[in-house]
Amino acid sequence: MNKKLRMATALAGLALVGACAKDEPTEGLVARAGSHRLTVDDAVELLVDQENLPNDIEVVRSLAELWADYALLAAEAAKDSTLAGLDLEPLVREQLDQEVIFQLRDSAIKVDTLLSDADLLAAYEREAPDSRVRASHILMTFPDQATEAQRDSVRAAIESVRGRALAGESFAALARRFSKDPGTAQLGGNLGDFGRGDMVKPFEDAAFALQPGGISDVVETPYGLHVIRVESKEAPGFEQVKEQFRIRLINQRYIQAESAFVAGVEERGKPTIQKGAEAVVRDVANDPAAPLSRRAARRALVSLADGAITVQDFRAVVQSQQPQFRAQVEAATDEQIRNFLKGLAQRELLLAEAEERGFETPQARVDSLVAEARSQLRTVAADIGLTPLDRAPGEELEPAVGRAVRRALADVLAGAKDVLPLGLLSFQLREDEPTSLFDSGLGEVVLRVGQIRASRGLSAADSAAATDTAGH
Repeated sequence: MNKKLRMATALAGLALVGACAKDEPTEGLVARAGSHRLTVDDAVELLVDQENLPNDIEVVRSLAELWADYALLAAEAAKDSTLAGLDLEPLVREQLDQEVIFQLRDSAIKVDTLLSDADLLAAYEREAPDSRVRASHILMTFPDQATEAQRDSVRAAIESVRGRALAGESFAALARRFSKDPGTAQLGGNLGDFGRGDMVKPFEDAAFALQPGGISDVVETPYGLHVIRVESKEAPGFEQVKEQFRIRLINQRYIQAESAFVAGVEERGKPTIQKGAEAVVRDVANDPAAPLSRRAARRALVSLADGAITVQDFRAVVQSQQPQFRAQVEAATDEQIRNFLKGLAQRELLLAEAEERGFETPQARVDSLVAEARSQLRTVAADIGLTPLDRAPGEELEPAVGRAVRRALADVLAGAKDVLPLGLLSFQLREDEPTSLFDSGLGEVVLRVGQIRASRGLSAADSAAATDTAGH
């Protein structure tokens, strides 16, 4: 993907968190961030030559949002080049919490890693994880909404076909005549070779239990009734894969023990998703900067035995994510949102369990991660040209910030720089420096960009017509 296309995709996903301000002059303005202004002229100049971007209001809105983030960050860096005034701990909180959960799991989950070769061989023969079989099958299906009598009839028919195969008739010929699998019937039922996990479980279990030349009992799956014949079976020697299998088995034991531990924590925590939580989640994702009353912020999305996941908690999660996450939440099904809320509840319960057992992140580790995040932010701000500001002696801050941000955005639009979405920092910067977008200015930019591009097209057409006339 080229840089311009990546930039267009990133712009299209930026958070749309600005609100139109009331009772203030907006003529000729697209946006305001604190004392900084993005004019219609500035936005038109930035966008008019970017014909790879659609000329629509959402692109202009996203550009204005990015402008606001860059302007506020540049102004903050001009006041303090170390960016010490920004609280970056929320940016590293997810990593810190994950480290505490890892400590808890390492302490609480104990797995027996001692496996004798005899135990290992028995498990390998039972599971045969690396074996593959080549098989054929005959499939018979049930009619839609089949009655019990119809099901019995289909079962009797396939039992009869199976008996003929056991009696020595050609399995391939029987498959071509009777199988209802359109993909394999004309191939004599041939499925090719497959490994563990490639087929539905009942089919897989039956196939791997057979030896070459063996014919299965009738097997029922969601697709219907099958008779399976295994043509060949291959498996690497035990000694060849013994150590890899040992590691796999230990990992399986750890996963099972971890699942049991987490299930116990969840059982004690009793997470319950509240009615209507899905709609609230979508609303928050749509506008994560919208003011919340105290009552609305404290509304439970998931109740716990000792607490809750509230709307405010979820909003903090949304604000910490990249813009595309919000679009994903808005488009998610109710089931997907419920699964996400279950994951948040599980995380909260594990953190509470860790705290109860005395696990915590040393302050030195917190300080280290925050310092690293601050250093990375300074580096990126400098890389995109927001610091240091090119400021003439005695010049006010606003024009210097404006020049730097316009240059940075021009580089982004040209594909020379990647978009820097600030995520949670965007909301933090806007707490003290309110940001407004103006619909009239957004629309004017679209109108003027369209007019300029159209006039260029007409001029090119006129020029071509004149050249053609002169040639005749």
